[in-house]
Amino acid sequence: MAKVTVTLDAELVVEVMVLAGVGSPQDAVEVVVRDYIARGHRTEERTELTDRNLRETDAKPQEPRG
Repeated sequence: MAKVTVTLDAELVVEVMVLAGVGSPQDAVEVVVRDYIARGHRTEERTELTDRNLRETDAKPQEPRG
């Protein structure tokens, strides 16, 4: 697996370490990135379901109005 080096503000990393309950800066950054990705996947699932329901509603024949 490829590795990436990033410079971050130490205060930010320490705050994440405290909030996440982890003991190393590496673990803190990984926790944040994994959470961000998981949140994105959950959002995709919710919006995909809504989009699918809207498409199914639009595809149904409409009753004549008038």
